[in-house]
Amino acid sequence: MSDVWDPHGTLRRTLWIGGAQWSGKTTVAELIAGEYGLTVYHYDYHDARGHQDRRIARRVALGDPVGEPSPDRVWLDQGPEAMAAETLAGFPVRFEWALDDLRGLFTGRPAIAEGWGLRPELVAPLLDSLRRMVVLVPTEDFRQHQIRTLPRAGSLAVPVSDPVRSQANRIARDRLVAEDAAQNARRLGIRVIEVDGTLDAGAVAAEVAGHFAPYLRGASAA
Repeated sequence: MSDVWDPHGTLRRTLWIGGAQWSGKTTVAELIAGEYGLTVYHYDYHDARGHQDRRIARRVALGDPVGEPSPDRVWLDQGPEAMAAETLAGFPVRFEWALDDLRGLFTGRPAIAEGWGLRPELVAPLLDSLRRMVVLVPTEDFRQHQIRTLPRAGSLAVPVSDPVRSQANRIARDRLVAEDAAQNARRLGIRVIEVDGTLDAGAVAAEVAGHFAPYLRGASAA
């Protein structure tokens, strides 16, 4: 961590929640932040909105088409394995953009950064202790529950020529990306918590807060 540029010390104080889509990362981070008065960095929000100019600039620099690929190109023209490989290959570049966002913050208390792009193999080199990160992954039953009950999980938000196959591709891709996160976390010695739905969000947040306890001592909501 000593050679990582961290002008305001924010990265040194950050707690990280990575893992899979639909595992409750956002809810857990917000519950902990509300309890302890912390700042939350929502990776997915910034990645989908605030990083768009950087994404376009990178395409221009690489000589790639500037516009977004068509929904059919993203969700139908390749299989889940290729989709997962493409997603994983893009995470390192997008992670650097997230680090730039965090470097611009100053917080005397820890920040919590959450999102599926916060991959254990990318975060680990930043950590003074592996206890600063946890990875949440859903069991298959809980993933199916989320798909049935969360509108944003149950269907794509963009028009495609084959909605059924595109959703199946998406679910399979997300499963592969989740498995990769869990495997890398376990290889590195980072804790993985499987979310199976037997605990409500508050109980999962309490478990994660317990994992982060050494860094939450003395912090409380104002």
